[in-house]
Amino acid sequence: MNFTRLRGLYPAMPISTPKEALRAGMGALIGLGVAGFLLSFFDLQGAGLYLIAPFGASSVLLFAVPNSPLAQPWSAIVGNSVSALAGIAVCHVVSDPVLCVALAVGVAIAAMILLRAVHPPGGAVAMVAALSPDLVADLGFRFAVTPVGVVTSILVLIAVFYSRATGRTYPLRHFDDKSTHDTADRPPIERLGLDEGELNAILQQYRQSLNLGVEDLARLISAAEFQVAAHRTGPITAKQIMSRDLVTVDADTPLGEVADLFRRHGFKSLPVIEKDGRYIGVIFQIHLIRRAREDALRLGRGLLPAMARLIDLGRTAPVRAIEIMSVTEPRATASTPIAALLPLMADGACDAVPVIEDGKIIGIVTRTDLIAALAHAGLNSPMQP
Repeated sequence: MNFTRLRGLYPAMPISTPKEALRAGMGALIGLGVAGFLLSFFDLQGAGLYLIAPFGASSVLLFAVPNSPLAQPWSAIVGNSVSALAGIAVCHVVSDPVLCVALAVGVAIAAMILLRAVHPPGGAVAMVAALSPDLVADLGFRFAVTPVGVVTSILVLIAVFYSRATGRTYPLRHFDDKSTHDTADRPPIERLGLDEGELNAILQQYRQSLNLGVEDLARLISAAEFQVAAHRTGPITAKQIMSRDLVTVDADTPLGEVADLFRRHGFKSLPVIEKDGRYIGVIFQIHLIRRAREDALRLGRGLLPAMARLIDLGRTAPVRAIEIMSVTEPRATASTPIAALLPLMADGACDAVPVIEDGKIIGIVTRTDLIAALAHAGLNSPMQP
């Protein structure tokens, strides 16, 4: 028997991690739990019954696939609400249960598409209304407001805060969102890509506009381009391009000495090490500026006087390197391919990546090192027709 013909029946979704499964499940638990708790304050008989089944389906989208266009706030709130209105309206004019259900769901789908608010649980909301004539008679069109609109809005708000707390982005990114530098420029890794109109055309051409947002498509294309760049750079590793003659500071180095090293060497970053050479963090010039600004606001001074005070070597209790250094910056090993460093440096997240071996820093890869390596790889790659 040729089992290849049955591949269409196999799971289509990629393997996920237990951590992500737990994150999504806990989100739904918290969302529905809070919604039910808040509903209990309404003066409605049996308020718990107003947690209707479609809210469970909405929770799947909001917490499991928050980057889907189907899960966005407009789609969820408007989609569920207009579907409730459709179900109620049909219920008032059609008495046959089977026809009422079919017509309610059909009208709901058409309305969601026209309003750009497609949300699959909306079909279930319309069906609940069509199958519950007593509920419709009791609440009328208020059913679309509460519980449908109110509870969906509660779930969306919880999804926003929960996603941010767990490292996900919701609502999804938009093509014209500001960059990490709070400017209107596109992220560096996406500036050579397609514009918004072209990306929208691709989504429409392949009928994927309900599955993927324009910004996420741009990010996927950029990631693919970086993979191509990785193939061109070949097996070049961090060890081959890193700077080895390092200028470092220890945890107790006063910021006055740190500033002097920045001025003397023209570096933008300085690794921080322990007495035994163990790497513990890095200081960027921006860290000095941020600390000076905090001091200026706290002391009611200007930025320049605050900076002068911060780096004054004559202070009796100088601020030390360990107090402003970052410990969350990315790190590399000697064998890390430079392709893995490309996205880290290209989006402006960091200016340099330390190379660590046995807990100690053996080198550092800067943007200058990376640009030189890419230029060298480009000069030595075969010409493309």
